[in-house]
Amino acid sequence: MEQNITVQYLGEEPHKELINKILLRTAKVAVVGLGYVGLPLAVEKAKVGFQVIGIDQNRRRVDLINEGINYIKDVKDHELKELTTAKKITAHTDFSILSEADIIVICVPTPLTKNMDPDISYIENVTHHISQYLRYGQLVTLESTTYPGTTQEVILPMLERTGLIVGKDFFLSFSPERVDPGNKRFTTKNTSKVVGGVTEHCLEVARVFYEETIMEVVPVSSPAVAEMTKVFENTYRAVNIALVNELALLCDRMDINVWEVLDAAATKPFGIQIFYPGPGVGGHCIPIDPHYLTWKAREFDFHTRFIELAAEINMNMPYFVVQKISKALNENKKSLRDAAILVLGVAYKKDIDDERESPAHKVMELLLKEGAKLTYHDSFIPELRLHTKDLIKLQSQELTEKLASEADCVVILTDHSNVDYRWLAEKANLIVDTRNATRYIIESNAKIVRL
Repeated sequence: MEQNITVQYLGEEPHKELINKILLRTAKVAVVGLGYVGLPLAVEKAKVGFQVIGIDQNRRRVDLINEGINYIKDVKDHELKELTTAKKITAHTDFSILSEADIIVICVPTPLTKNMDPDISYIENVTHHISQYLRYGQLVTLESTTYPGTTQEVILPMLERTGLIVGKDFFLSFSPERVDPGNKRFTTKNTSKVVGGVTEHCLEVARVFYEETIMEVVPVSSPAVAEMTKVFENTYRAVNIALVNELALLCDRMDINVWEVLDAAATKPFGIQIFYPGPGVGGHCIPIDPHYLTWKAREFDFHTRFIELAAEINMNMPYFVVQKISKALNENKKSLRDAAILVLGVAYKKDIDDERESPAHKVMELLLKEGAKLTYHDSFIPELRLHTKDLIKLQSQELTEKLASEADCVVILTDHSNVDYRWLAEKANLIVDTRNATRYIIESNAKIVRL
């Protein structure tokens, strides 16, 4: 499809030259980190005409991309194949190719340490490589979730050691990813994008870059504001999930159906947004981002008590689930030790192939510690690694009548849509349902225990 492109800037100032390249789609884009965030971004940029260079230290990912083989569900197979065949996207492990890029987007993981402190080592490592190849007129933009201040306190000093001046010789911004794996309504293209630049020229270049592929770009006054926006968004969700998880604990003690309470509350047309309880929180953002904020707050002699309490409640949910399973077995004259437990769903949410920070990990590790015999079924996750005293590898089992009927207890940890829960209720001896997947099954209520 032909596009009418108007060049807005003429002149030799580097920010104007880069904006012209962006508007003409002649700017080369490098995406560092080709996972759930980076690969969809690379595809969107290539689809509108940008030449995209992908960089990842995972050789298998690089080889798959160069062969046109997709491994991210939110990316369409045929689109990646077409773009790689046309050489609009190429993948590499060598950072030296960054010297060819006009724009460098950092999309690397930001996990937590064992002590729940931020681990920005991936960001630091990538920035070190970028600094070796940083040149006049480039834009570097960070998308990895991190604590407020990272862009200006960590990345900027490393890049300015090159002698290049931010806002004049090169440009730096932060624009947090807002990827929601499996969301069919909101994608990279139609999800609004917040962006903050170190200087006015940095913001201008970054805004124009993102506006080429994203429907709405929201500029803010600084990278720190954009960084705080991201951690607040996910902390908001974590806190509200903790609230409803605590409600579930209270309702359990009072013998009240929490799901019925939530359904009734949801009928109010104003003043409430419904969140749902579960076995814990998962994904790369919600279990992690609040810890980035609480860690940074301590630098300012500030303790985020509300946020820390929410994290404590959410982290305790797997323990509650195991207690629930043990109690349900006891009422059926069985012990958790040596009980055959079938876990249904280990992804962190329904209908996706992402197990990052899934609460299923903790629940299953606790069950093993109590001596249970575990099997699991998840058509989206064919293999699972559990970190107990020894690393344990499990394979997803086919959900057969034999598997369901021979289990002492079936535990629903993720409510995938491709499971026939009515059939399951007929075949299983006992079900502990942490997701209300069996909400419409009344005839088997005697053997269904809901969160």
